[in-house]
Amino acid sequence: MLKALKTWAGKSKKPAASDMQDNKSQSKPKGKNEKSAGGNPNKGDKGSKSRSSSNNAQSKKHNHTKSKPRGQHHQKHQKKSAVEDTWSLEQFVVPAEEGKVRFHDFDLHPKLMQGICKSGFTYCTPIQASAIPIALQHKDITGKAQTGTGKTAAFLISVIQNLLNNPYDGERYASEPRVLALAPTRELALQIEKDARELTRYSDLNVVCVVGGMDYEKQRNLLRDSVVDILVATPGRLIDFMFKEDVYLDQVEMLILDEADRMLDMGFIPDVRKIVRNTPHKDDRQTLLFSATYNEDIIRLTEQWTVDPVRIEIEPEQVTSERIDQRVFLIEASQRYSQLKKVISGPDVGLVIVFLNRRDQTRKVYERLQKDGFKVAILSGDVPQNKRLKTLENFKKGNIKVLVATDVAGRGIHVDDITHVINYTLPEDPEDYVHRIGRTGRAGRTGNAISFACEDDAFVIPEIEAYVGEKLKMEYVES
Repeated sequence: MLKALKTWAGKSKKPAASDMQDNKSQSKPKGKNEKSAGGNPNKGDKGSKSRSSSNNAQSKKHNHTKSKPRGQHHQKHQKKSAVEDTWSLEQFVVPAEEGKVRFHDFDLHPKLMQGICKSGFTYCTPIQASAIPIALQHKDITGKAQTGTGKTAAFLISVIQNLLNNPYDGERYASEPRVLALAPTRELALQIEKDARELTRYSDLNVVCVVGGMDYEKQRNLLRDSVVDILVATPGRLIDFMFKEDVYLDQVEMLILDEADRMLDMGFIPDVRKIVRNTPHKDDRQTLLFSATYNEDIIRLTEQWTVDPVRIEIEPEQVTSERIDQRVFLIEASQRYSQLKKVISGPDVGLVIVFLNRRDQTRKVYERLQKDGFKVAILSGDVPQNKRLKTLENFKKGNIKVLVATDVAGRGIHVDDITHVINYTLPEDPEDYVHRIGRTGRAGRTGNAISFACEDDAFVIPEIEAYVGEKLKMEYVES
């Protein structure tokens, strides 16, 4: 059906103004291997949405340039062990409970269920229970949910199910992802990639992640040497690959925009607009947009990029987890470091993240802790990406006990064994406070959040209390 609706030879649909799509789409070189018909024959019908293509203009340029690279499907998971071959859903036992939704209730593909089982999931979080059945109907979604609510798994499970149920039965080309997930930070993009790989480990779906600060050529080869099913990217690096014609977005069936509010705050929206223009028209793709907050700017973006989206809002009973013990130490500025040493030297302290507002402050605290013999590392924007990844891996393994960080680490770090988060300096934005302390008390564990407040930053405490909706426990520390 869709071969007739979406064809390279057919007339391109004039982009709607609301989608901000124009004729400056990414051009695609044609050659002897160019597709003669089809687009993607397997895209699901999104209800009443039209499926005519708006991206044929992309294939009408550069007719005499080199042909687009053709890839062989990724074979990473073709060789499975006998244990994997004999796995059955009966091995994944999750009893039905009143008021809880199981992943079994969605009739998911066995290979996906095996990945869910291996990942340790049992019952759905509220955002998963609400979003997955809607996404599986190929409807657009705008979701409001805080970090740590399980939204990443919600959109990944939905798109993986659609990919597995609708395999591409035509000839495939390299550099053409079927799913594109955009994230504002490298850490978040890498975490999405990790989660996607875990969920697809028993399928032959290929997941690729492209972010800034990492080897460009290696990422380029990943795009061009094999077909790509799920592409996770930060906007800046993806724009680089688009302009050099190393990736083509005209076959994207599902577009995910994660933490749209963060992308807005970080000034990425112009880049995101360019990216969206090069995907199929919003009538011809499914769009899932998630944001921790909703304001007029986010609402305008959803109007431009989605069609009749189902809006899902998951308001936590508390902005901060009740499993986190929050305390504020009222101290003098000169006491900060001595109190820090005292806290992290305690008997019940596991992994610790120490947050500061500025990179120069972070460097000073890191150097003092290192000099005093602590197993410490630094994580900030000026640390090279390869070193940051190695640092996070060592932190997860427990080789590093204390991670001193700026808010670059506030989102996208998922380490279950963090027992303490320490705000060496209080954040200026109450929302950053929530994201910082959300690094502890994860996966059902309890956690501790300790904030140092002195005369130069204590004024933000009332704003934080108003935002989290509770009074923080104050402890006065004698000088």
